[in-house]
Amino acid sequence: MLSDPMTLYKLMNLYMLRQVNFPLTNAQLSNFFLEREYTTYFTLQQALNELLEAGLIRMETLHNSTRYEITKEGEETLDFFGKNISPAIIRDMDEYLKENRFRMRNEVGVVSDFYKSTSHDYVVHCEVREGKNVLIGLDVSVPDQDQAELMCSHWKECSQEIYAFIMKSLLTGSQDKHGQEDAT
Repeated sequence: MLSDPMTLYKLMNLYMLRQVNFPLTNAQLSNFFLEREYTTYFTLQQALNELLEAGLIRMETLHNSTRYEITKEGEETLDFFGKNISPAIIRDMDEYLKENRFRMRNEVGVVSDFYKSTSHDYVVHCEVREGKNVLIGLDVSVPDQDQAELMCSHWKECSQEIYAFIMKSLLTGSQDKHGQEDAT
C-alpha cells in the first residue's frame, strides 16, 4: 500500500484512463474523485498537472473542455506500479466506470470547437468519434464568432441527424423520390 496519497491519486488517474478506450474530461475524472470523496478538486488538479509534466498523460482542450488520455509511458508506469492500488479502490473505479461508461463515452464522442482563420472568418470544426476513430469530421466557415459559438453549441444535439443524413445521401447517391437515379 502507498504511503504518499499524491502517488495514489496519480496511479488512480492512470488506471481510469487506461480502462476506457476514449479520453476522459477533467469533469469526468473530478466527478469520480469528489463523489467518492477521495480528494479535493485542487489536489486532483495537482496530480493531473504532475502526470502531464511527466509525460504520462496528454491533454487536449476543446471549447471549454479539457480531455485526458494515457500515454505509452503512462501505461508502462501503471504496469510497474499499478499493483500498489488497493483492490477496494480498483473495485470502486471499475464500478464507477461500468455505471458511467456509456454516458462518458457519449460526452467525449461528440466534439466541436472553432478558431479564427487567416482570412479573418471563423472555422467551426465538428466531429463524432468512437473511441479514437473519427466517424465524421466537418469544417464549416462562418463570418463571425457568434455564429461559430452557436454552431458549436448545437452540434451535440444535431450530430446524429447530420451523420445519418450524410451516410444515407452518400450510400444511396442522387436518387429521385421513385428510387430512380437522377439524370442530372
